[in-house]
Amino acid sequence: MAHQLSFTLPLEFETLVDDELGTIVYKRGLFSPEQTAAWFDALRNGIEWRSERRPMYDRVVDVPRLVASYGLQEDDVPEPIRAMRPAVEQFCRVTFLSAGLNFYRDGDDSVAPHGDHVERAVDQSPVALVSLGATRRMTIRSVFKPRRILDRDLEPGSLLVMSYASHLNYLHGIPKTKTPVGERISVAFRRVPRDTLRMK
Repeated sequence: MAHQLSFTLPLEFETLVDDELGTIVYKRGLFSPEQTAAWFDALRNGIEWRSERRPMYDRVVDVPRLVASYGLQEDDVPEPIRAMRPAVEQFCRVTFLSAGLNFYRDGDDSVAPHGDHVERAVDQSPVALVSLGATRRMTIRSVFKPRRILDRDLEPGSLLVMSYASHLNYLHGIPKTKTPVGERISVAFRRVPRDTLRMK
């Protein structure tokens, strides 16, 4: 295991990437189906989702998903985020500062391939992504040649952890799909203060 991440064993996890360019691991079933379903319903119906528009090339476009964000030391953090946070931090051995949420309403909602703006982090810490609701496929591809492309279905209750270096050397995204798919919420824990957080 590369040096970028540290884990609490004996949790079993799948290593997707582990080389000089970064580490990405996937933990299936970190949370139970019952807990995951309850958290999904609470977040879907209980927080104020917002739509965004962003400049892209020569025009301004709608962001194809809804978003929300929270500073983890603030009083308004939803209870599901408070409840899942200890297990995520134990797995990563990191104390996170913020949570960014994406709400994918159907297969038309997506996020383009990108690397997080990890340079804003207070240290070279990982990003941890909890998935709730429907399973969606994430595509991960290397920035540099030789190209490496891999897909991973992100299941409800799972945790995907991406090291600091992986964001500099790999792009990740949730592509649109014509296959019927249900609603999904992702919760991304970061060591980035909320006031510098830009949802992607």
